Amino acid sequence: MRFAPFIVLTALLLRPSPGQAAQPGPLAINGIAVKVNDAVITFREIDGEISDTSMRLLRSQYGRQPDVFRQKLEKLKSDTVELLVERQLILDEFKNAGYKLTESYIDEVVKRRIRNQFGDRVTMIKTLEHEGISYETFRQRIREDFIVNAMELKNAGTERIIVSPHKIETYYAQNSDKFKVEDEISLRMIFLANKPDQDAAATKKKAEDILAKLKGGAPFAEMASQNSDDSHRTEGGLRPAETRKTLREDLAKEAFALKAGQLSDVLERPEGCYIMKVEEVRPAHVKPLNEARAEIEKTLRTDEEQRMRKAWIDRLRAKSFVKSFAD
Repeated sequence: MRFAPFIVLTALLLRPSPGQAAQPGPLAINGIAVKVNDAVITFREIDGEISDTSMRLLRSQYGRQPDVFRQKLEKLKSDTVELLVERQLILDEFKNAGYKLTESYIDEVVKRRIRNQFGDRVTMIKTLEHEGISYETFRQRIREDFIVNAMELKNAGTERIIVSPHKIETYYAQNSDKFKVEDEISLRMIFLANKPDQDAAATKKKAEDILAKLKGGAPFAEMASQNSDDSHRTEGGLRPAETRKTLREDLAKEAFALKAGQLSDVLERPEGCYIMKVEEVRPAHVKPLNEARAEIEKTLRTDEEQRMRKAWIDRLRAKSFVKSFAD
């Protein structure tokens, strides 16, 4: 999470103090994976950074493919190591530059974290004890997170990035394929599910009665809100704009054959019956620049932020000692 506007950063990161003494890095408590200047990153730290959720996701996706699973796990570990190295480089830069941090502000951040994450201090202490984490470690992690966020904001924050209209227009001209919009329809739908206590014929009969009322002038939205069994009934059956790819293939074939304002017949499917009405047809087109401008600006800002951050981390790495050790 990014902290605070730049004005808060400048209030907290004061001018370097001449001759500030360097603090010793953390002691290795098990096997050393990487040494970064005076600090070490242990294998236990790396394992601790990989969440149970990430591991469960890997196993669910690749558990039946042992070789692929091992490759993905190694990639996850490699990425984790890189993030930890970058984190330590940033913390060292903060320390070596002599920046000062207002500890009372960190105390306030800790209080907010306790309130938002745990509710109260007693629950926080019990939770940390269960996880084998001391309060001091918890507070230190929050302090380091703040430092990293503040330093990233200072050196590679979007506040420093200016995206000119010319850059936006050039990107649009060179990437027109990215702004192609497929055929779209605005669609209302009524779905009547086959229920266990009635046969499919009864469902079809009800759908035909509804269709007759629609053809007689009954408002589709009203009929959908009263009868439909799907999640869009509260919106009168109106669905988000659909393309041929986002709508189920068998329904898309029927829907895209309709013109604006037309009703479908009753469409029987194993799960129930559908009635559709097309509100609007929007042919395939290239999104105009005025609609794409905000999206392009966000993309260019993100790309530039990543470029600036990489250049900054590369500079930190070039003047630091980083050595990896075999597992």
